[in-house]
Formats: sequence, structure tokens, C-alpha cells
Amino acid sequence: MFLTKKAIPRRMFLRSTQAAMALPLLDAMIPAATAWAQTAAKPVPRLGFVFIPMGCDHSRWTPAGEGKLGQLPPILAPLTPVKDQVTVITNTRLLNAYPGTHDTSNSAFLSAASSKHTESSDYFLGTTVDQVAAKQLGRDTQLSSLQLAMDLNPLAGVCNNGYACVYQNCLSWSSPTTPLPAEAHPRVVFERLFGEGGDAATRRAALQNRTSLLDSFTKDIAKLKQRVGVPDRVRLDQYLDSVRQVEREIERAEKAVSDNKSPDLDRPVGVPASFAAHAKLMFDLQILAFQADITRVVTFQLTREQSNRTYPEIGVGDPHHPTSHHGNDPEKVAKIAKINTHHVSLFADFLQRMKATPDGDGSLLDHSVYMYGSGMGNPSLHDHENLPILVAGGAATGLKGGRHIRYKEGTNLANVHLTLLDRVGIHLDSFVDSTGKVEDLFERTDLG
Repeated sequence: MFLTKKAIPRRMFLRSTQAAMALPLLDAMIPAATAWAQTAAKPVPRLGFVFIPMGCDHSRWTPAGEGKLGQLPPILAPLTPVKDQVTVITNTRLLNAYPGTHDTSNSAFLSAASSKHTESSDYFLGTTVDQVAAKQLGRDTQLSSLQLAMDLNPLAGVCNNGYACVYQNCLSWSSPTTPLPAEAHPRVVFERLFGEGGDAATRRAALQNRTSLLDSFTKDIAKLKQRVGVPDRVRLDQYLDSVRQVEREIERAEKAVSDNKSPDLDRPVGVPASFAAHAKLMFDLQILAFQADITRVVTFQLTREQSNRTYPEIGVGDPHHPTSHHGNDPEKVAKIAKINTHHVSLFADFLQRMKATPDGDGSLLDHSVYMYGSGMGNPSLHDHENLPILVAGGAATGLKGGRHIRYKEGTNLANVHLTLLDRVGIHLDSFVDSTGKVEDLFERTDLG
């Protein structure tokens, strides 16, 4: 690694024969007495989307009243520690998701577009909002975007009602005919962020011959610490500790699976057995990717439509999908609410860790905007009305936070997409069936 007495480049990498690792934003990367130094507080915008399937129990999701958020309803209660950076948006819809299926719930969530009804490879949708953002925000990053999931599913075949599986398993589409598969294996994601790449066999061979990623950078890290100030050393230590912690969690998961001699053909080595542990690991990888500015756009399918996952750890032993067809049975609705709350709690923990992660003049949460929600409203009806949607973070982008926006009439979700694009600096006149921006969502702050 080559170091000079000049300011460290923002895109500087540590490199070894096995891997390359980007660095977090440090004060030493800001040149003194330059225009950039004078505007160092201006954030690098990040945009993320988290998808949950099969709607929600609205009675336990929807906040009372409008305007300032008071006490959060049961499902959203885990968000209390970050309530001031959360806005709940009630009564949005996806008209192009009808006739009302699990496939279109997933495919329309980020595209707001109609899915061509086909069982073959002639599928057709639309460019998703994350990929619109990635075309601009991804020009200066290692990865233009990152697609993550919790389930490994085939992209071929028919999944539901004569729709190709690609609609249900891919959130992101870079064009109407180009779905982007998501990765659910933490080790593969880690290697994509920090490794040299190669096929699966090459990666496995490399992993067997190495210890920690950081071990190959020991000397360079020591030199770098000598060059930067105390605040940067603290920030660098925190980042490196996070990288090593993720490595340890992956290694523990791999050991647990390899030590278990029972057959398990569906779960690859390295995926934690616990849903919560797996989700935390995937959220941690998003934090690392943002810290190192490897990408600025992320989509995460927390679980998929028609998932038959059970949640015995929270007292729900029944599969999610059949339970979602609750028919207003109080017992089933209560179980759906438990699942909804569990998912929100994982997202809330992620937001708290983002809030605790320094970034420039604020936190990673301040400089990131996330939309969390579902493409389905009432799962028992398979409707796409009154979607459970919230937006979090983004204080530096002008997100007001701590509020509940309730539309009196159904409003297209594309309005939210158009607004989020605008706030991260991508100004469009419209997005699919948008009818305008959500003017109450943000303060009037110009990001360029």
C-alpha cells in the first residue's frame, strides 16, 4: 500500500493477494483548505429498501392520530428508541399489482409496474426504483447496488397462479427484462464486498487457506493508524472490529453446520440456523457496505411471499403463509401480529446500530434513507391497499421523522418512490404511476 503526506483518498483500499478492503470515511480523507473541506458536512446519500411479505395486522400496526407520533402501536413498538427518525405512511396502494397475487406483491413493491402474466422466460416488469437510484449513486462505488435476501429460491419455473418464479424471488430489476438475483449466503456476500471474487469452488478453496481478512492487512493498518488523528483511529478501530465480528459470526455458523452430521440439503454451509441471527448478519453486512462506501443502494427481502417459515422462538409454530389467510380468526391474526413485530424488531435493531455508527458529521442513519414495508395490505384478501409502509433515517436529507402521514384516500406507492429519489439527488418528473411527491415527508432541503 502506498501512503503519502497528502489527504487520504476517499476511495482508498487496503489490498492483499487475497482481498481488497475499502476504508470508512475518515477526517484524514478531507483535504484541508479546500471547497470540499468547507462542505464536509454534506452527506453521501444512501438508499435502502426492506421488503416483508404478506402484509400485516393493521389494527396493531397503524398509529393512532396523525402528525407527531405518540406511543407506537404494538407492532411498531420496537422502533421506539429511533422513533424520532421514523415516519409511518398510511393508505398507500399498488394498483398495478392486481389481480392480487403473492408474485405481484413482490414484483410491484419497487417497480410499481404490472407483471406480464407468463410461466416462461418472456417475463416483463419494469426498472425498479433502487436501480433508478443505482444508475446515478453507483457510478463512484465498487458495487452499483447490493441485492440481499434470506431465502435461496430458484428463478426458473412457476411459483403461483401461472407467474414465473422470477417475479416472486427478485425485488430488483435493472430493466423490464433483467431481474437481479439476491444473495442469501452471508459468506458469499462478505466475499463479494471484500474478496477478489471467482467462482464458488475458488472462493471455498481460498477460505480454507486463510484466517481473518484483517490478518493480511496488519502492517498496513498499523501504518495507517500512525498517519491519522485520534478520532480517526477510534473510527477505524470500530470499523475493523465490526468486520472481524462479522467474520466470527460467519465462521461460527459454518462450524455449527459442519459439525451437524444430519442431512441438510436446503441450507448451504455458513447460513446461521437461527432466523434472527441470519437477519442480523445480513443487516451487519449492509452497515459494512455503507461504511466502506462499497455501495450506496441496497435491497433486502427479509422473507419471501408464500414463505412457510415458522417462528417457534416467538411462540408461532404455524407456517407464515397459511396463517396469513386468517379469515379474521383472532388467534391467527394475533400470530400474524407476532410475526410482524418480530420482523420490525430486527429492523429496529439495525436502525439503532446505524444510529450508533459515526459517519461524517453525523451517523450512518442520518445519511441513509430506508423504506420498509410490504406490497400487500390484508393478506387474507390478497389486496394491495393500505400497505404497511414506513421510512426511516435520513435526518441529513431532510426527513422530518417522528410522524404519521395518513392519506384520506388511497395514494400510489410510486409517490413515495419518487420522493425518495428526489431526496437522494435524483430528480424525475414522475415514476410509473406517481401523481406527485409526498410533500409532508421531508423538510425543504436540497441535496443537489
